[in-house]
Amino acid sequence: MKLALWLAAASLASAQTPCDKLAGVRVEHAAITAAEVLPSHCRVALVLTPTPDSHIEMEVWMPSNWNGKFQAVGNGGWAGSISRDAMAAALNEGYATASTDTGHKSAETPGASFVPGHPEKLIDYGYRAVHEMTVAAKQLIAAHYGRAAKLSYWNSCSNGGRQGLMEAQRYPADFDGIVAGAPAANWTGRAIGALWVGQLVHKDEASYIPPAKYALLHEAALRACDALDGVTDGVIENPRQCKFDPGTLLCQGADSAACLTAPQVEAARGIYAARDFYPGLAPGSELGWATYGGPRPFAIGNDYARFVLYHDASWDPRMLDAPAAAKEAVRIDQGTTNALNPDLRPFFARGGKLIQYHGWSDPQIPPLHSINYYESVLEKSGSVRESYRLFMVPGMGHCGGGTGPNQFQAMAALERWRESGTAPDSIVAARVVNNKVERTRPLCPYPQTAHYTGTGTTNDAANFVCKSP
Repeated sequence: MKLALWLAAASLASAQTPCDKLAGVRVEHAAITAAEVLPSHCRVALVLTPTPDSHIEMEVWMPSNWNGKFQAVGNGGWAGSISRDAMAAALNEGYATASTDTGHKSAETPGASFVPGHPEKLIDYGYRAVHEMTVAAKQLIAAHYGRAAKLSYWNSCSNGGRQGLMEAQRYPADFDGIVAGAPAANWTGRAIGALWVGQLVHKDEASYIPPAKYALLHEAALRACDALDGVTDGVIENPRQCKFDPGTLLCQGADSAACLTAPQVEAARGIYAARDFYPGLAPGSELGWATYGGPRPFAIGNDYARFVLYHDASWDPRMLDAPAAAKEAVRIDQGTTNALNPDLRPFFARGGKLIQYHGWSDPQIPPLHSINYYESVLEKSGSVRESYRLFMVPGMGHCGGGTGPNQFQAMAALERWRESGTAPDSIVAARVVNNKVERTRPLCPYPQTAHYTGTGTTNDAANFVCKSP
């Protein structure tokens, strides 16, 4: 028996490839450019070329204290660089990790300026780069450790959330669990909606809402809706129940810092209101309205229009016909950047778990985009409670920040769900000020919201329960 165990161990050791020898591993569609031993991990850099016009840079980091699992991380905006900070966070938790620039360098081709004349690079950005990265990373992990990762996870926000949903939709075998934060899944819709808001507030000089008035709007929205959940805490628990009308701030005389002019009222109403191509921003998001309504057009949306939709770097966003542009954008995208396919059944059938979260005060990606996608999956698949949960985060901005509890462990909840079957009936979020926990609150799986039990401090999550609205 001892001899058999020794032989098995020796066989495993012989199958392991030392870090500095990984450069000799053959990876399809790839050239390994570096394999180096660092103090805490093995770093391998590659260039992926799935098409003649592809040049996708990626890195894989493999820790000496490996937990046996793989966690890939994504990118924000138009990507263009490897997300090393997010990789470092995963590495510190013992994961082997990987990231990619998705096929271009933002320092050389900022924004979407890499797209004209390079349709394959747009596909790389949209979905292919992340999949190719995942395949290559898994191969190198198996080669280095002598065994495959026992589980593979995705953890990212914003465009990274979109990338995670795209993986579940297109490549359901790539990951066992996905955390998709504030996903920019409706990439074209967000772009057109953002430009439309910019057009709305710059219709004329009188329509512009100066940033000095954002706090005025925000405080008025809180006065109207903060207490609807039974707790007055500076956070709107469920903005869908909020009926705030910015017309209550209409100036009764001359314009001043304490009121809105009639054109500003109409602009604010437009920012909140849903259109076919734009779901509206939620009450509570006002402090971030400069994202869409500032002096210049939202850069990610403007780049989409100039370089992808109209192929004209000099295109003027004042010329936007939003309804027509939204339809044309969907027509030409064909699922290249939009991660809106509601059929996640192949991912679920493999035991895949998906946690999606979105801040209700997000001013960059309308939170209703997440609700719309979740409900489309429900319509397609029926009950998805055993595989997919959406957590709306009251008061949180884009991927963090804001006025409400905004620090929480979605990845830990995902692991408990996937590995031990403990479903996340709630996730505790904390608001931390000056390194001190000021308040905790449960995040509830949509459509449930947190309700105060009526006893104990309202700063303690233990005194709240999740209920359907």
